[in-house]
Formats: sequence, structure tokens, C-alpha cells
Amino acid sequence: MSQADGSCRRAFSAALLEAARKNGTIYAVCSDSKGSAAMGDFETALPGQFVEVGIAEQDAIGIAAGLSRCGKTVFVCGPASFYAARSLDQVKVDVAYARSDVKVVGISGGVSYGALGSTHHSLHDIAVMRAFPGLEVFLPCDAASTAAVTDYMAGSGRPAYMRIGREAVPAIYGGAPGFQPGRANILRHGDDCAIIAVGEMVKPALDAADLLLQQGIKARVLDCWSIKPIDEAAIEAAARETRFIVTVEEHSIHGGLGAAVAEIVVQTFPLPMKILGFPDEWAPAGSSAELFAHYGLTAKRIASAAADLDALTRRR
Repeated sequence: MSQADGSCRRAFSAALLEAARKNGTIYAVCSDSKGSAAMGDFETALPGQFVEVGIAEQDAIGIAAGLSRCGKTVFVCGPASFYAARSLDQVKVDVAYARSDVKVVGISGGVSYGALGSTHHSLHDIAVMRAFPGLEVFLPCDAASTAAVTDYMAGSGRPAYMRIGREAVPAIYGGAPGFQPGRANILRHGDDCAIIAVGEMVKPALDAADLLLQQGIKARVLDCWSIKPIDEAAIEAAARETRFIVTVEEHSIHGGLGAAVAEIVVQTFPLPMKILGFPDEWAPAGSSAELFAHYGLTAKRIASAAADLDALTRRR
């Protein structure tokens, strides 16, 4: 990795601390997750704006919702696997339904806790979170985009869910990317196919585009970091201007990015699609890299899936 690479969770905590220094109404709530969320500096610098509840994710959401009713903007930080399951009812009712100014930040999302097995995987969170009316859902891909989304959430006044990973990831954006909810970023231009990716899958999607170019296939690559609201115009344009779409995500193939894209494509300009993600099975224990390789979430396998669709669509 280059020196520009970094951890999304550390980028998040640094951006949140900067925002909270300027705005005393910004609070952070952790559920025995100060270490995993890299919130130690926040607690030290602003102890009056930091709440620790222990291993009690449901309480954390309730406390955050209560603080929001007192005029606070609250970031709840902890493992995505628990906030998207154990405290899901509280997220639904106390945050989304109540329109609370609460941001649920799922740390170590996807298979970041891979060695701990399926109990600690969060491969369903996008499916459930995007189904709650009024709840925005974001998946940044690197440190810079994480900081940009955090800055947005600190001032949006809207309930949101942001999922980030645990380890350092390659830098995708050279500088501070401009973030707008509902806007995807086109990272590569091409008119043969579109690869739409999110989170840690953006880098292998870009690498797959490079591999495809060697085969004469020009791939458009979209970073769909705003899952909800989603960039319907960019997705429809990809459908109209290319021959097929491949989506790639660190999530179940059911209900996530691929489903969100397919919902738009099938109602606007249907064309062949391939949804790459985790299949309908309990994933084994292993590192993120091992699981990505096992399930084909690598540049080589993404390029292979796209090449297969390229051959199919050229025969039509």
C-alpha cells in the first residue's frame, strides 16, 4: 500500500473530532467500541461530548435518540454486525421512524471480522438499512471519502447509516472528494460495460477495468458510495450507454447494491447484469482477503465475469 493509504475508521474519528471541536452539539456514543472505532482521541479531547454505554448496542441507539431530542447531533459508533442486527428495532423506530438526528456508524463492516466467523459478519446491513424510510445509507471506499461523508452527516440533520471497514485500504481519491448524497462518482469512462462498486470493492473494480482494457473491453467504473439516496441518473445512463452491468459488493447478493441497481435498470432500460457478492450461505472464517478470494471478489474474477458477459452480448 502507498503512504496515502489509510484506515477509514481513523479518518472517520479524525473528521468527527474536528467537526465536534467546532460544534458542541455533536456527540459520540460508543458501546465498548472506543478502540475498534478509534475514538480514543475524541474521548480525551471532548469528554463532555462522549458517552460510553458498555456492551449495550440497543441502549446506545436509545440514548442517542434521546440526545437528539435535546438538540444534539449524535454519532453512534460500533461493530456493524451488532448495530444491523441486535439493535435493528431501535434503529428502525428510534432513529428512522422518529427522524432523529442520529448517525449509526457501523465499524468493521462486511467481513472485516472475518476470522470471528458469521456471527461477526455484516453482509445483510445494506439490505435492511436501505428499506427503512428516511434513513440515508453510505459506503465510502477510502479514508478521504470517509472523511467527506462524515463531514456531510455532521451537518445534514438527517438520520443515516454509514458502513466502513477495519483495516487500512488503498487510497482511491487523491484529494478531498466532493460528496453529495445521491451522486455516484465515475472513476473510469467506457462504453462497453459498466462496473458499479461500493466500499472496499471499488479498488478491485478499478483493477478489473485495467485488466479488461488489455482485452479491448472499455469499462466504465462507478463508485456508488451513496446507496440511499442512489444516483438513478448515473445508473440509467450506464444502462443506456453500455451493453451490460456488473455490480460488486462486500454484501449478500440479496438486497444490497446489486439489487438497488437492478431495481432501477429493470424499470428504465433493462440489459444483462451480473451481481457479484456473497452467496446465500454462511461464509467460513478467514481473513477479508481469503474470503474475497474464496468468493471471487478479486480484480481477476470480476474481469472474468465481465468478459463472459461481453462475449454473450456480442453474440446477440
